[in-house]
Amino acid sequence: MENRIECLKAVLDENDAVLITDGADRFYLTGFKSSAGTVFITRKTTYFFIHFRYYENAKKTVLEFDVVLQNNLTQQLRSVINSENIKNIYVRTECLSVREFIDMNDFFEGKISDGDKLDKTLKKLRSIKTATEIDNIKTAQQYTEKTFDYILGRIEEGRTEREIMLDMEFYMRTLGSEGVAFDFIVVSGKNSSLPHGAPTDKKIQKGDFITMDFGAVYNGYCSDMTRTVALGFVNDEQKIVYNTVLEAQKKALEEIRAGKICSHIDGVAREYIDRCGYAGCFGHGLGHSVGIEIHEDPSFNTRCSTKLEKAMVMTVEPGIYIENKFGVRIEDMIVVTENGCDNLTSSEKELIII
Repeated sequence: MENRIECLKAVLDENDAVLITDGADRFYLTGFKSSAGTVFITRKTTYFFIHFRYYENAKKTVLEFDVVLQNNLTQQLRSVINSENIKNIYVRTECLSVREFIDMNDFFEGKISDGDKLDKTLKKLRSIKTATEIDNIKTAQQYTEKTFDYILGRIEEGRTEREIMLDMEFYMRTLGSEGVAFDFIVVSGKNSSLPHGAPTDKKIQKGDFITMDFGAVYNGYCSDMTRTVALGFVNDEQKIVYNTVLEAQKKALEEIRAGKICSHIDGVAREYIDRCGYAGCFGHGLGHSVGIEIHEDPSFNTRCSTKLEKAMVMTVEPGIYIENKFGVRIEDMIVVTENGCDNLTSSEKELIII
């Protein structure tokens, strides 16, 4: 945590400060989970203002900050600002509404900067994972894969999408997951053509594709995996689409390495899918970074010009969705290396027919 704080201080001028209220950034800098709290960093001082509910625990665990019991945050912040002659306060503009920004700037008498220095610095820091962060993600992924193995033995004709989703979530929590990384997607048959469809009371039928997109949480870090399986049998069209998605993913994985541009990796999978006759059927990005939040920067999409760097954790999730018929998505999570990538996902992805 200390190194992260020093990196932030390094971009500040003498009379600058950083104000953070966003939960994910607050956890990233303090390592402390709470529903509220304010981080205030200057070149000289580092404060964590926290409510009474969390104060005792925060004092014991947040060692890199001056942990302060929040009683009148307005006066407490103004005291620091005045004592250090702070003239410019950086906030996470991407995390604030226009109304929040205006109110905050009024409160701090015009000292809030509309620049993106803090946004860029934190996004850059969070995009490169430490060994500890990667270990946390690996553990979350282990829970995810155990859940996949478990549910394969429990998918049967007549069970509903919602029943399968609830079964997966309960089992994942028994393994030790702190929660779910996001609302699970479990869609089948025609519903599988909906990339972010919600589980319904539709009953699984033979011949259905079942797409499951799910992830666990360990020490505050997320995992993300998608697998599409079939019940009973598949027809020739389903098999062709599945293998097209799988090959598109393999081609993208082979291209990943430090220095490559994110949009290029997206293009490798997208162009292959288009060449195979499914142009327009892959309408989302190829992937995204994963960490404290399930969607972080950078992303594999048509617009992202970020260069990949070692220790970025990314998903690779091509899909083909044929309206009112079926869809297929396959998603792995990888760590970028100098000459390639390490795949954190070991679950089978050749077509499974239950």
